[in-house]
Amino acid sequence: MGSVTVYAADLQAVRDAAARLAGVVRRTPVMTARTVDERAGRAVHFKCENLQTTGSFKYRGATNAVRKLDAATAARGVVTHSSGNHAQALALAAKVRGIPAYVVMPTTAPAVKRAAVEGYSGRVTLCEPTLEARESTAAELVARTGGVLIPPFDHPDVIAGQGTAALELLEDVPDLDAVVAPVGGGGLLSGFTVASRGLNPSIRVFGAEPAGADDAARSKAAGQRIPVGRTDTIADGLLTSLGDLTWPIVRDQVERVVTVSDDQIRAAMRLVWERMKLVIEPSGAVGVAAVLSDEFRSLADIRKVGVVLCGGNVNLDKLYW
Repeated sequence: MGSVTVYAADLQAVRDAAARLAGVVRRTPVMTARTVDERAGRAVHFKCENLQTTGSFKYRGATNAVRKLDAATAARGVVTHSSGNHAQALALAAKVRGIPAYVVMPTTAPAVKRAAVEGYSGRVTLCEPTLEARESTAAELVARTGGVLIPPFDHPDVIAGQGTAALELLEDVPDLDAVVAPVGGGGLLSGFTVASRGLNPSIRVFGAEPAGADDAARSKAAGQRIPVGRTDTIADGLLTSLGDLTWPIVRDQVERVVTVSDDQIRAAMRLVWERMKLVIEPSGAVGVAAVLSDEFRSLADIRKVGVVLCGGNVNLDKLYW
């Protein structure tokens, strides 16, 4: 008999997270747009996590992880490394609980994102813009402060927290044939997968990824995890490789990862701004670009699809079109 894969999170973990987050994390709306439906060739329902507290879905996972800590552990604070959205989310989650947050950010992180982290009382330490530097600096902070490391995606409580967005989406639109979530490190896609397939085992789950950072698509094609190499995309929230916990879920339960070009991302971003009057960042447009792609349009048996608008933290000094 073959071994059974035990995943980092399951439907019960997501339901427990939802109870923990009730009244703390915003229940975001699901919206539609006739123009998008016409271009996609099907009904598209958008889960608007760009309207979440801190401007992205990351507040769900960060809050779940922080609120699960016992009082003695929490008092020592939390540590992470992140260039943006997770940093902001963890800083605020810690502030709400009244504990310190130590955040490692690369020197290349946008000033607006660093300012947001500091605005939520996060204590920022800058490092060189490499994953090795981020991880080693975070390890030093853990050793010095005694804080608990809460990474951006490869953590069971973070994955479960992100999955609460899927619970809400399927409560609002229970008859979806498929869901699409962007993928970088895989926390959102993994959470969406275990929640969606836990509720409806026949639902089809797709990842969406920029072609300039396509490690998830290449890993799926190869059947083994391939780390991200050189990246070149405007979707700066999706530059990370899949993790030890997220890869098995993506490998086994996600049907396909659709890749899109930066031009497709720009067009999708502009469409949502113009037609839906919603501000989304490039990473938040990747799922939209995927459902508008020829590859996804060819899946004629999908009538109704849910798509996550994962974030809306845009530097308004730089409009991408």
